Amino acid sequence: MREQVNEIKVSYHESPTTLSRSKITSSSDAAEVLFSYWEKDTIGLRESFKVVLLNNSNAIKGIFEISNGGITGTLVDLRILFAVILKSLSVGIILTHNHPSGTLTASKADIEITKKIKQAASFFDINLLDHIILTPNGSYYSFADDGLI
Repeated sequence: MREQVNEIKVSYHESPTTLSRSKITSSSDAAEVLFSYWEKDTIGLRESFKVVLLNNSNAIKGIFEISNGGITGTLVDLRILFAVILKSLSVGIILTHNHPSGTLTASKADIEITKKIKQAASFFDINLLDHIILTPNGSYYSFADDGLI
């Protein structure tokens, strides 16, 4: 008797929405979309990490929340992040998280996770365009604008 093996099916369904038609050409474009998308009730309460999934023209395919943490941090599981990126067949990504404290600087942990993700993305020919930190007062910090990507 042969053993049964579970079959895994991967699918991605794109629906035409205003979000999916947004094209990112700068950090300010990305920040504008992210602020409109972010839940206003929690941006100042707890840290969340999301990924913006892009097609070949830098149009947004979707935004996926990877993790939701506490007041001063959140964990990023690279396996979940890359499962989402690969499943959606994205060729570009923008990382984003919020700083509930309003601090507009990247922490050492922020810089390290960005480097790790950039290195992993390069193995799959996925372009990491930016990592944007949002604050509750509407300000943002761009790793790309600051030369960290």
